[in-house]
Amino acid sequence: MSVTEAPPALPTKGEVRKPPARRRLVPYWLLLPGILWLLVFFALPMVYQASTSVQTGSLEKGFEVTWHFRTYWDALADYYPQFVRSLLYAGTATLLCLLLGYPLAYLIAFKAGRWRNLVLVLVVAPFFTSFLIRTLAWKTILADGGAVVEALNSLHVLDVTGWLGWTENNRVLATPMAVVCGLTYNFLPFMILPLYTSLERIDGRLHEAAGDLYATPATTFRKVTLPLSMPGVVSGTLLTFIPASGDYVNAELLGSTDTKMVGSVIQTQFLRVLDYPTAAALSFILMAVVLLVVTVYIRRSGTEDLV
Repeated sequence: MSVTEAPPALPTKGEVRKPPARRRLVPYWLLLPGILWLLVFFALPMVYQASTSVQTGSLEKGFEVTWHFRTYWDALADYYPQFVRSLLYAGTATLLCLLLGYPLAYLIAFKAGRWRNLVLVLVVAPFFTSFLIRTLAWKTILADGGAVVEALNSLHVLDVTGWLGWTENNRVLATPMAVVCGLTYNFLPFMILPLYTSLERIDGRLHEAAGDLYATPATTFRKVTLPLSMPGVVSGTLLTFIPASGDYVNAELLGSTDTKMVGSVIQTQFLRVLDYPTAAALSFILMAVVLLVVTVYIRRSGTEDLV
C-alpha cells in the first residue's frame, strides 16, 4: 500500500465485518461430496422406485408409468398381516434388546473398570462374522432336541410360549420365537453401543451428589441415571427397530411360511415373482409406516439430544 492510499476502514461499533465471498462458500464446497453421494445413491434410487411403484406391465412386455396408485392399496390389502407381523416382531426384539442391553451397558460404563475395552470388543465381536453365518448358527442353537430346547422344556417355558402362540409342539425353530431370538441377537450391539456412549458421558459427581442427599440407589437411577441416558435409549431403540422391521434373513432362515415378514415379501416380489411395482409399493408403505412410528416415538420420548 502506497503512502497516498487510505488505510482500510475499520468496522464501526456494533458492525460485523462479513468474510469474503470465497470464504463463505468453503462450507458449501465441503458439503458438496456428501450431497452428491446422497443424490446419487439415495435420492435417485428413491425417485426410480417411486416411478416403478406406479407402473403397470410385465417383465416380458415391459413396464410403463401409468400412475396406477391402486398398486399401493392392493399391496397393503394383500399383505397387511406381514406388516403387522413385522412391527410386532421388531417391537418385541427392540424391547428385549433394551432389557438385555441396558444392564450390560450400565456395567460397562460404571463397573467394568480396566476390563471395559475387552467387554466392548466382545460386544462388537459378532460383527467380525457374516450376518448370514450368525443367523445360521441359531438354527443349530435352537435345533429340536438340542440343549436349549431341552432346558426350556424342562422349565416348562415352551408351555407358556406355546399358549401365547410363539412356539408350537414344544419346538422353537420355524416359530415366531425363533425369529425374535435371531432379531434380538443380531441387533443387540446396536442397542448396547448408544446406551454405553450415553451412560459413559454422565458425570459421576451427580451420583455422589444424589448419595449426599440421601437418595437410595433406586432413586438415583430413576432421577439421575435414566433421564440422562434417555438419548442413548432413543438412539438404541431406533437403530434396532428400523432395520429389524425390514429384515427378512431371520424370518427366512429361522421361521416358516407363517412367520414371513414384509421384508420377505418384498424380496420375493423383486427376485422371484418379478412384480416390481408391487415390490416398490410395499417398500414405500413400509418406509412410511416406520417413519410414522419413529416420529411419534421421538415426540413422545421428550428428548432431541440423540447420541
